[in-house]
Amino acid sequence: MNATTANTWNRYYRPILQLGVPIAIGQLGVIIMGFADTMMVGRFSTDALAAASFVNAVFNLFVYMMLGYSYGLTPLISSLVGQGRRAEAGGTLKYGLICNLVFALLLMLILGVGYCFIDRMGQPAEILPLVRPYYLTIGASLLFVALFNALRQFTDGISETSTGMWVILVGNVLNIVGNFVLIYGVGPFPRLGLLGAGVSTLAARIVMAVIMVALLLGRKRYAAYRQGFSQSVVRAASLLHINKQSFPISLQMGMESGAFTVSGIMAGWLGAVDLATYQVMITLGGLGFLLYYSFGSGITIRVAHFYGQSDWNSVRSTTRAGVFILLGMAAISSMIFYFGGEFIIHGFTSDPAVISLSLTLILPMILYQLGDSMQICFANALRGTSHVMAMMWVAFVSYVIVNIPAGYLLAFPCGLGVVGLYLAFSIGLILAASLFAWNFYKVMRRVA
Repeated sequence: MNATTANTWNRYYRPILQLGVPIAIGQLGVIIMGFADTMMVGRFSTDALAAASFVNAVFNLFVYMMLGYSYGLTPLISSLVGQGRRAEAGGTLKYGLICNLVFALLLMLILGVGYCFIDRMGQPAEILPLVRPYYLTIGASLLFVALFNALRQFTDGISETSTGMWVILVGNVLNIVGNFVLIYGVGPFPRLGLLGAGVSTLAARIVMAVIMVALLLGRKRYAAYRQGFSQSVVRAASLLHINKQSFPISLQMGMESGAFTVSGIMAGWLGAVDLATYQVMITLGGLGFLLYYSFGSGITIRVAHFYGQSDWNSVRSTTRAGVFILLGMAAISSMIFYFGGEFIIHGFTSDPAVISLSLTLILPMILYQLGDSMQICFANALRGTSHVMAMMWVAFVSYVIVNIPAGYLLAFPCGLGVVGLYLAFSIGLILAASLFAWNFYKVMRRVA
């Protein structure tokens, strides 16, 4: 390795990997938790798995909107810390917490209204008694998700990505143990089935939020941030600034997740087996998505750092490094799906019909990994530049105008069923990747 190559590695590739690996480990914990939920519920009954698929499809839309909203904090805090303005970063955290909690309350209100119309969403009648209590329990956890998200984006923004990793892993262990105890009724605990999975998730999310608050209050190295947090005065202009950065990202992620949510609802129109299959494959496909977003967060942090210093060459080089890293991740994910997909699917369910249909979705799922990895790369690079309005419009065109209608046409008029829903994801994600890349380089031509 010559000096130039070593410098490129140390300046651009290594920091993304160092920031992304702890996030990826934490996100792998999330995937394992999702695997455990799906496996335990699937072993309990196919109806429970179908009910979980429907509720998770609905809530994933809102959870990703909340996650996207919190992502607006990361580049703001990273840029301030890069300039040595720690007290201001603490104040930004305060404004971000307020905005994130209010946003969560608004989404919970929408979900509460949606609860009144569950029986009109075209889902199989036999799963509705399982859907209702699980829906309410997961809904109660969203406020704690918002609190955790905001605090985690703060620690990510100051380049302490391992903090969120450890807290997520603790929450995952609690959730998996809680699932086993409450789904099947171990010892003195009642056999709650799907509701037990919901109660376990709620408890784990509460614990994760409490741990993050305790760390913020207790760590000595956060003293400057705490001082800025306590001394900052809440002003409407500050809250509007946070919202201006956060809301477009929330809508972008919400529309992306919405394509999967609507596809999940359409899978329910095909029947309980198709819906259960969709849940299995979405859980498996989450491996790639969350890995890409982990390293995408590293791209955001580094791009924001260099962008705040007006180092345009380093912004471009960081993004280029991110492209190669995420392409590598996409290749790894695809190999896992291709060679290990059948083995993993058998771990989710023993229903022969679900297994058979799931196997037909492995290649369509591999097909959309390229588009998914690249749209995440360039979306996060754009986020690092704080030029976030374009992200909202790209998502609208790619997912709402193209992906969802394509999924319907391929699944129903073309008769491809759930396979058609997955093929439509490839179309939407590749289009999004192309448009995000075009907007990123448009920003760079304007500033440099």
